[in-house]
Amino acid sequence: MSEELIGNVLVAQSGGPTSVINSSLAGVINEALNHECIEEIYGGVNGILGILQEDLIDLAEESQQSIRALRHTPGAALGTCRYKLRSQLDFERVLQVFEAHDIRYFFYIGGNDSQDTADKISNLARERNYPLRVIGIPKTIDNDLVSTDHCPGYGSVIKYISTTVREISQDSQAMGQHDLVQILEVMGRSAGWIAAGSALAKRRDHPNDPPHLVYLPEVAFSPEKLVEDVRRVLKKERYCFIVVGEGLVDGDGNYVTTEGATDAFGHSQLGGVGDYLKSQIEQHLEVKVRTNKLGFAQRAAAHCSSLADNNEAYMAGEAAVRAAVDGQTDKMVTLLRGETDFYSCETGLTELGEIANGVKSLPNNWINEDGVSMNYQFFKYALPLIQGEVEVPFENGVPKFAELSFVRVNKTLDPYSVP
Repeated sequence: MSEELIGNVLVAQSGGPTSVINSSLAGVINEALNHECIEEIYGGVNGILGILQEDLIDLAEESQQSIRALRHTPGAALGTCRYKLRSQLDFERVLQVFEAHDIRYFFYIGGNDSQDTADKISNLARERNYPLRVIGIPKTIDNDLVSTDHCPGYGSVIKYISTTVREISQDSQAMGQHDLVQILEVMGRSAGWIAAGSALAKRRDHPNDPPHLVYLPEVAFSPEKLVEDVRRVLKKERYCFIVVGEGLVDGDGNYVTTEGATDAFGHSQLGGVGDYLKSQIEQHLEVKVRTNKLGFAQRAAAHCSSLADNNEAYMAGEAAVRAAVDGQTDKMVTLLRGETDFYSCETGLTELGEIANGVKSLPNNWINEDGVSMNYQFFKYALPLIQGEVEVPFENGVPKFAELSFVRVNKTLDPYSVP
């Protein structure tokens, strides 16, 4: 146990939300209330942008009912952003805000780029001899963070996608006459974890169940093979169901399609690969091709989220606070799988600096030799992550989510202009 650090907590959310990101937030809040060394619990509005603008809310003012409701609420309840700290002035401003509000514990819930931001803030605080403990909390549906077995958000997105595959397949089975191709485009960037998760729609001992073809960024794409794959499936099945990851690449490692833009961190904006596959199939086969792009629906589907995922996201938030109070800093919480035959999960810690520039790809030995289906090792890995259902309350027939009161913390600094 290190020397006690007395002061305030600041927690913020960053990047694309998930259906369980707010469970991590609830875990931070509830655990922080248990420690006398923590005096106030603040939230940064819209991630690092809110911190730069000294836009903070008092989370201790929220009712316990609202905090509990975060457990079944999608989106980022505090607001999020994809802003990259651009200059030394930005970093200096963050530290000014921390000093003005006696922030001694900083928790950032996010993916690769968010952990990089947290690491840089921690390094600056150390340079300036400002006592600060920084812990990152993992969040990404892409499941591509290194050093953790899996990421909060992943189990829920693949539960929703595999459910969607089953539902659409019922429709396709009724309509198909060996002449119908359904294409489902999913997120995932440069890793195929989400697309691979669609294979969980298959029933045990039914290898011919949809999805019939899964195209992954880890396997170089060939238009000629696509046509032959579809032709082969339609010879046996009434329809062909394809799932494709947005980050599909060709033999030279180039994205098959992009939207031509980049985000604040320089990442290509991906999309349109489903339509590209559709055009290739229609050029060579006389079949009906339908495309489906889930977009944000796949990361916001709280009504079909995984209870295991939800519980682990909450656990990650709790673990972050306990680690910081115990003296840990410059770390990110990880999820560790137990060694027994029965699935279990506990938390660990890894260095923030190890997270920022790494990408965890789907292991090649989890992909069958055909390049378009998954083997038993993937199913053993992924099935435990989608177990259980989150109970979402309904009001007048639609889901009822948390509504935070957003009690603002008084500003003490001059306004700051963000470029």
